[in-house]
Amino acid sequence: MSERKNIVKAAGVLGSATMLSRIMGMVRDMVVSRLFGAGFATDAFFAAFQIPNMLRRFFAEGALTSAFVPTFSQTLSQRGQVEARELTNTCFTLLTVVMAGVALVGILFSPHIIALMFPGFRAVPGKYELTVLLNRVMFPYIFFISLVALCMGILNTIRHFFTPAISTVFLNLSMILAALFLRGYFQAPITALAAGVLIGGLVQLLLQLPVLWSRGFSIRPRFNFGCPEVRRIALLMLPSVLGVGVYYLNIAVSAILASLLPQGSVSYLYYAQRLFEFPQGIFTVSVAQAVLPSMSRQAAEGDMDGMKESLAFGLRLTLFITIPAMAGLMICSTPIFSLLFMGGAFDYAKALNSAHALLFYSLGLSCVAMTRVLAPAFYALRDTRTPVWTALLTFLLNLGFSLVLMGPLGHGGLALATSLAALANMLLLLWRLRLKIGAFGGRGIIRCGVKSLVASLPMAGTVWCLCGIVDWSLAGQKMFKGLCLGGAIAAGVIVYAVTVSLLRSDEALEAILLIRKKIGR
Repeated sequence: MSERKNIVKAAGVLGSATMLSRIMGMVRDMVVSRLFGAGFATDAFFAAFQIPNMLRRFFAEGALTSAFVPTFSQTLSQRGQVEARELTNTCFTLLTVVMAGVALVGILFSPHIIALMFPGFRAVPGKYELTVLLNRVMFPYIFFISLVALCMGILNTIRHFFTPAISTVFLNLSMILAALFLRGYFQAPITALAAGVLIGGLVQLLLQLPVLWSRGFSIRPRFNFGCPEVRRIALLMLPSVLGVGVYYLNIAVSAILASLLPQGSVSYLYYAQRLFEFPQGIFTVSVAQAVLPSMSRQAAEGDMDGMKESLAFGLRLTLFITIPAMAGLMICSTPIFSLLFMGGAFDYAKALNSAHALLFYSLGLSCVAMTRVLAPAFYALRDTRTPVWTALLTFLLNLGFSLVLMGPLGHGGLALATSLAALANMLLLLWRLRLKIGAFGGRGIIRCGVKSLVASLPMAGTVWCLCGIVDWSLAGQKMFKGLCLGGAIAAGVIVYAVTVSLLRSDEALEAILLIRKKIGR
């Protein structure tokens, strides 16, 4: 099977599993919004959750995956499974020790961390104290999820994608059950959500281990921390923290600055970010995780032409998916919040404020998605410096944009600043990679983007007209709203699929061939 087909197949498996996870995540957020709304308690929870979640994105799913996968892939292909197992055991042991220490430090220093990151919370009586409590409950989550990320990197490299992708379903399920059934056992009911996060992290880890054992990677303690592969991973991880995680650092900056804005701003950004990550989690992350093992293996084997082809195809596939998703999110931002979140403690004003943030986040969807594919390409080439300086520049740009835009646009300005910074990061990475490896199908990437943009125009018009049938400011009418929004999205997908097929998009043809093959089987 060619690498292109491997990437499409892996992205399909990841996308299917992640779609279920994201749907459960949406159900979770609906439950949270109905029970707790957007205000004092949710601001405290989302701020507290931001810290271990940011560390997860930086160190676990970001830096660790980007540093470990190329090294593990090279060890497996060049030195065999025995050496790969030894590397796995050593990394698992080292990570257990390090992340246990990180979790302990986080628990002990939570008051100082919250005071530094969310200074505006001290102005509201009890808000700072609640945030500290929730952060202490959730901080050990980073321990479990870091080990999950290591397992995920191993399984993805050996072409098993389903279990890591599906495991987050159980995090969401744990949070939902905790919110529904445990909130009465705590003085601050929202503490039940924090307990659900901790339980969910443990369950995610327990799901990975049996699959690893069945694939020949039974975990055993190994303390060979000085081996060259471990040192190489450590050296790659340090710059990877910024190179892969700058977008999430910018999100954290937005949350910090939002704590200085009117109450509810942290929650509005969180709810918008969750919806923004829905297409990212299903499609973007799936493509990035699918293409990274291919690029790492090809780079290790010296197959630069093959790596360029995998990279170019990953970028084209990303644009093919995210451009219509961007248009859809912008048009459907208010209808989505009206349908999914309005009710209980979440009124129409809160829906509009959240939709305002989602509109500005959506502008950067394709930029964020392409960065998720571009940054790991540098690590596959063992270039750790370029992503670092581009990330630092992007962070400074985001901070500047945020300070300028948060005044006139409020929390929406913070979302827009994140999108502008993502655009700058993408352009810098494209420019530097072009200088480093030469041409890698730029014309084809641009052609794909133009075709996707052209096809998105009639799709957007169709969705806009169908959504206009409903008055989204009215409460209730869930069945009618759901049918209308679902029908608009389905019609938009059909219009987009037909249009890109008429435009003879290569990515559309690849997807159609894969679907036909699956149906044939």
